[in-house]
Amino acid sequence: MHRFLFGPVNSRRLGRSLGIDLLPFKTCSLDCIYCECGWTTDKTLTRGELAPTSAVIAELDDYLPAHPDIDYVTFSGSGEPTLHTGIGTIIDHLKRRHPQVKVAVLTNGTLLGDPAVQSGLAKADLVVPSLDGATETAFRAICRPADGVTVASVIDGIASFRRQFTGLLLLEIFIVPGINDSPGELSALKRAAAFIDPTAIQLNTLDRAAPHSEVTRPDDDALHSIRAFFEPLPIQSVRRRRKDEPVPWGDPVVFQDILKVLEKGPTTLGRLSLAAGIREGELAKTLVQMNSQALVRYENDGGAVSLFG
Repeated sequence: MHRFLFGPVNSRRLGRSLGIDLLPFKTCSLDCIYCECGWTTDKTLTRGELAPTSAVIAELDDYLPAHPDIDYVTFSGSGEPTLHTGIGTIIDHLKRRHPQVKVAVLTNGTLLGDPAVQSGLAKADLVVPSLDGATETAFRAICRPADGVTVASVIDGIASFRRQFTGLLLLEIFIVPGINDSPGELSALKRAAAFIDPTAIQLNTLDRAAPHSEVTRPDDDALHSIRAFFEPLPIQSVRRRRKDEPVPWGDPVVFQDILKVLEKGPTTLGRLSLAAGIREGELAKTLVQMNSQALVRYENDGGAVSLFG
């Protein structure tokens, strides 16, 4: 049994992902009304070694050699992982001892302006900060931040991190009908997203029961309209594949999503995976199909992808 590791889970975006939870339950800088873990019990901005760094590293060294099928190690869990001062040490160890595994960090973004946090996350492959409101009213209604956190500080912090981060950055926006889905709120979010300039924007919605009973999920038509509103920014929606839905590599709708991304210029398999919302293995199969139809140029080696012609 491992105290700090959980999963692995099969993720549509990340493949086979092993989770790391560095924090005591519900230690966070926000108290989001949609959080599936429930209300925050320790709302704080104070960083510390909230779990023994050496013990986390020992668990990873025990688990990973015996499980070569892990695609990502993902820092997430029941609180804000950047509150742990040892996160950078753990990431450095993973890149040195287990370089075959990619590293993802799911964060609420409140600490990304901190130079120590920026340095700690520098070697991660993927960072996914959230931004659920770009006005102070919506941000406070949804995220209920710790004292001292403002929406301006979060946006500036994410943008500052983005400017010096060489990995992939996916900006997650959780849609809460009635709070952040009005034209004014969506316009503010779009301006903030353009300022941050992420690899892609991910629209997320309620999938499980939320602690606040009034949080609902937008219907498919509303979500489609919101997605269209954010264009031409790179955008994806998180959803489960239906039982009767075709696999991505045979779906013309997915073809169109990929072509929209490539219209902006050549890219890599990893960056296209984030922009299209498809894990790399499935995307590679899709690109082989598209290459055979003279839609894209792809050599099936994980390298550059571009439009045909």
